[in-house]
Formats: sequence, C-alpha cells, structure tokens
Amino acid sequence: MTSHQPSPERSFPLSAGIFFGLGLGGFFDGIVLHQILQWHHIATSAGYPADTYENLKLNTLLDGLFHTVTYVFVVIGLIILWRAAHRRHLWWSGRLLLGSLLMGFGLFNLVEGLINHQILGLHHVNETVPQDGWVYWDIGFLIWGAVMLIGGWALYRSGKRVTG
Repeated sequence: MTSHQPSPERSFPLSAGIFFGLGLGGFFDGIVLHQILQWHHIATSAGYPADTYENLKLNTLLDGLFHTVTYVFVVIGLIILWRAAHRRHLWWSGRLLLGSLLMGFGLFNLVEGLINHQILGLHHVNETVPQDGWVYWDIGFLIWGAVMLIGGWALYRSGKRVTG
C-alpha cells in the first residue's frame, strides 16, 4: 500500500470519534446549559417552563433521558475504538481523534440546534435573556457547531495525511 492509503488494519475509525463527539456535545449541552447555567431544559419552550414543580419534574426526567442517549453515544464510540485498537501495529495521529471528536460535537450542535431550537421550539440556548434575544443565542450555537464540524473535518484530513 502507498503511504497515502493506509491498510484497513491501520485506518482510524472515524465513527468512533464522531460518536464520542456526539456524546460529549450532548454532555456539554446538558451539564453546562441545562444544569450549571440553567438557561433551559428540554421542554421549557414547548409549554413546560420550569416555573412549577410539575414542569421542573418533567423537564428533569426529559433531561435525564437526553443524558442517557448521550451516554449511549459515548459507549458506542468506546466500543468501536476498542475493537479497532485490538489490531496489531497501530499508529494514529492525535489529529484523527480530535478532528473526529470536533466533527461529532459540531454535528450534535447543528442537529440539536436545528431540531430542538428551530423546528420544534422545545427550548432555546439561553432562556434567561429577553425572548427577543433568544434567536441570537440559537444562531451562535449553530455557528459554533458549524465551525467545529468544519474545523474538525480539516483536522481529521490533516491527521489522515500524517498517519499515512
């Protein structure tokens, strides 16, 4: 094989990094935005604002289900990476993992931002600011996701060249 086309035994499992990135993106959203900053919960803009015990209880349950899905993404990424790592004579550039993680994280932001924030209107990134300012936070979240996805793709491609 040429140095630009690694054998299947040496190729980095892109899907592992993407699943890790999806999971980490979800954890960041859930932990930082939902729990620490308390800017929103899963359904706070879908008719269940966190202003009553019942609504907070429902949103906490939905947040927990959301975290369960992100946890499953991380486990899938770990299984894929583990299976690939059991092959002999591996060497991967760290750019492959970091790039694919950024791709997954950015993909999470884009999909979650488009579906939950824009299409379904379940919640918005920062519901602590006046409502007419929500859209700016939502757009920033989408831009951040796009930048991570594009930057991750560039880093991943760079890592593929280095890994050979």
